[in-house]
Amino acid sequence: MSRTRTALALGLAAAGALSVASVTATAAPSPLAGSTTVTPAGHSFKATLSGKATLKAGSVTVTCTVSVSTGTVPAAPGNQNAAGPVSSPISPPTYSSCTSSVWGVTPTVTTSGSWSVSMQDGSPVTATMTVPVGGLVVQTSGLATCTVTAAPTAPANVAGTWANGAPPSLTFTNASVPVTVTGGFGCPTSATSSVFNAVYKVTDTTDPAQQITVGP
Repeated sequence: MSRTRTALALGLAAAGALSVASVTATAAPSPLAGSTTVTPAGHSFKATLSGKATLKAGSVTVTCTVSVSTGTVPAAPGNQNAAGPVSSPISPPTYSSCTSSVWGVTPTVTTSGSWSVSMQDGSPVTATMTVPVGGLVVQTSGLATCTVTAAPTAPANVAGTWANGAPPSLTFTNASVPVTVTGGFGCPTSATSSVFNAVYKVTDTTDPAQQITVGP
């Protein structure tokens, strides 16, 4: 066989191998999510901020020391999912006692819409808070008048973790949230995402003697 034919044959063989490898890699199924159960089924809960919550967009950080949200664990059998997370609707979290990292600027945080939180059992237990379109708006007054809108064009999933305990906690560490920023001088208008940090303690308001628990 000539060198040209040999090279051509080797090239076709290599291309074929790459094609098979690509098909094999693409066809590989994603690992299935494990089962999740949230208890007690049907119980109401309250999430209260522990410490402070921060939302940073560009060079501006808004810090709030009061935040509360409420929700309800789905009634059985909705509190169980054999192959994925369990989701619960929650009230839009309220934020107050807020300050800005910029001197002379006062922030006000408003929330609205249909919020939810989902839990997926694992190590650690993962939590995803879904912010509806435009569901959180930060407006500042004073030396800079800015408007920061979270989830501006589509619902945003904010990644966190859950820890069972007495009480259990819901933690968001450097979670990314898409935003748009409008305003004049001093506003971080180039920012397209913000960083959210907060820790919430969760109590069972139906029966305070019990704890909301996430398991398999």
